[in-house]
Amino acid sequence: MKSISILMVEDHKLLRVGLKSLFNDTSDIKVIAEADNGKDAIEKAKVTKPDIILMDIGLPDISGIEAAKRILDVNPTQKIIMLTSHINEKEVMESLNTGAFAYVIKDINTEILIMVIKTVNQGAIWLDPQIVPLIRDKSSCFIPPKQTSRAAFRAQHANLTEREYEVLKLVVDGQSNAEIADTLTISEHTAKAHVCNIIQKLVVDDRTQAAVKAIKEGLV
Repeated sequence: MKSISILMVEDHKLLRVGLKSLFNDTSDIKVIAEADNGKDAIEKAKVTKPDIILMDIGLPDISGIEAAKRILDVNPTQKIIMLTSHINEKEVMESLNTGAFAYVIKDINTEILIMVIKTVNQGAIWLDPQIVPLIRDKSSCFIPPKQTSRAAFRAQHANLTEREYEVLKLVVDGQSNAEIADTLTISEHTAKAHVCNIIQKLVVDDRTQAAVKAIKEGLV
């Protein structure tokens, strides 16, 4: 099986070393190039043509968002994952509108990061749960305005129960299973079961993708 090739753009050497070590232990992901600034990233993207670019936002010359724009101007199909410590509404929206496939906060679990890389490589979009509340009420070319009616959403996903709709709203709000249980006065086990049912019925991989789908389809 072909490895997923990665261009890693990060100005902190220690983090680059740590990520590279992580990927070296993963047989199907390979770092083929590194850059510590935006302009170098643009040039290396042209030369190496990686499957995925892991792009920091806070770079020393131009921002990672600007670098992503210039890369996508040349290669619109390039898959870019923004990997950053910034939880900033403006930067989130600019990144997504630019065409990034994912927005990931740097404190992410390493196993989840590997999962994100693999799913993005397959064409999926992934948002860190910490940023979902920032975008749920925003119109953009990435997530369209609320144009679909609740009735239309129900018609498309009629197999969701009334309770599952309530739980889905709370998932979109970023609530954990324990918080959902407290809000709805149910057990945490029941809340977890509802979330699992929602994920299965909406044909997504996790609660974040369920929240994104609900936003895009106009339920919330």
